[in-house]
Amino acid sequence: MGFNQTDHPMLVSTGAPFLLGLSYVASLYVWRSNLDRDHPDTIKRRFISAAFMTIVSPVFVYMFGSPELLAKYPLTEIIGLRWPGLVQASIFPLVLTMVLFLGPTVMLLCDDRFRVYCVPMFWRQSLRDWIWWRNHVVAPFSEEFTFRACMVPVLLGYYTHQQAIIISPLFFGVAHFHHMVERIRKGQDIFTSFLVSVFQFTYTTVFGMYSALLFVKTGHFAAPFLVHAYCNFMGFPDFGEVANSEPRKRMFLIVMFVSGALAFYLLLDRFTVVSWYSNMVYTDQM
Repeated sequence: MGFNQTDHPMLVSTGAPFLLGLSYVASLYVWRSNLDRDHPDTIKRRFISAAFMTIVSPVFVYMFGSPELLAKYPLTEIIGLRWPGLVQASIFPLVLTMVLFLGPTVMLLCDDRFRVYCVPMFWRQSLRDWIWWRNHVVAPFSEEFTFRACMVPVLLGYYTHQQAIIISPLFFGVAHFHHMVERIRKGQDIFTSFLVSVFQFTYTTVFGMYSALLFVKTGHFAAPFLVHAYCNFMGFPDFGEVANSEPRKRMFLIVMFVSGALAFYLLLDRFTVVSWYSNMVYTDQM
C-alpha cells in the first residue's frame, strides 16, 4: 500500500493536483522582498520560480499521472509536447478565441489607441519591458504548463475527461487569490481586495475550463498557451465603455459582442474535433 494511483486513485488524483497548485503559488513567495510585483527584480525572481515549476511539474505527472496514460504514451505526448497536429493546434483555437473577442476587437479598432500598436517603436519597447514578458509570455506559459498540461493528466487517474475539465480550473482560480495579499500590501482594504479576488477567481475559473477543454481536445500544450497569451493581451472586456458610448455606437458594439459570443458557441464543436489535431492521447470518453 502506498500513495499511488493504484491504491488510492481518488486521493492521489485530488491531492497531487492540490499540492501542485500550492507549490506553484509558494514558489512565487520564496523570495523575501517588500518590492512591488511589477518591480523588475520581483519579476526576474518569479521568472526563476516559473522555470523551476516548469521542471518540477512533469515530475508530478510521472509520479502521480493516470496509469493508463503512462502505460500507453510517452510523457512528452501526455503533457502536450508533440509534432503531429501542432500547426493546427496553434491556429484554430486562437482563431476561435478571436471570434469570441469580436466585440472587444471592434472596440480596439475603433479606438485611437490602436494606432500605437502599428508603431514599431511600441513593440521594440514592449520587448524590453519585463512586465510585458511576464503578462504575455512567462505567465501564460508557466500557468498553462502547470495547471493544464501537467495537472489534467493527474486528475485523469480517477476523474473523467469532463470532470477534469471542470475541476482543474478550480485549482487555477484559487491560485490567483495570492494577488489579494499583494493588493492589501499596497493599502487596499481587505473587503474590497476580497471582492476583487472573488471576481478574478470567477473569470479565471471560466477561462480555465475553456483552456482545459482546448488541451484535452487538441492534445497540445500550444493551444491553451497561445490562447492564454492572446487573452492577456486583450484583457477583460470593458463593458463600462460600451455602456457609456453614444447610443448608435453602443448598439453597434452590443451587436458585435453578441455576434461574437453566438459565433463562438456555434463554432466551438467544429473547431475542437480531435481528429484535426492528430490527438490520440485524450480521445477516450470524449
